Amino acid sequence: MSLEQDVMQQMKAAMKNKDTVALEALRAVKSAILLAKTDAGAQELSGDDELKLVQKLVKQRKDSAQIYQEQGREDLAAPEIEQAKVIEQFLPEQLSEEKIAAIVKDIIQQTGATGMQDMGKVMGAASQEMAGKADGKTISTIVKQQLSK
Repeated sequence: MSLEQDVMQQMKAAMKNKDTVALEALRAVKSAILLAKTDAGAQELSGDDELKLVQKLVKQRKDSAQIYQEQGREDLAAPEIEQAKVIEQFLPEQLSEEKIAAIVKDIIQQTGATGMQDMGKVMGAASQEMAGKADGKTISTIVKQQLSK
């Protein structure tokens, strides 16, 4: 089932349950799908495109929530976090930091990376291998830790 069909089913359930937070998040996903379709001129989005789209929406919500929390606006941060949780259900299961560290360690050995000058090479391989399964910010932090040893 495509992401768009899945979102439509979830929207119907959210409407029946009168879940306004979920409905707002799902409408944002639907809107982003429609915009991506019109920009690309394609009838359907590929699985990778859908994955990138959902990741982008989750990242936007988390970044907004973080900014709100830094400004002491928990009333605005809470809905953003709840929407991110709703949207995350369309992503594959996320890897733990320990698993990410193990994968990064393997990539460093495979690429022969020795220091921070090789970060781009390691990040490229790590991002490609863990696409959709880990946040780029987390991967970057772990790569920096591993390369600085």
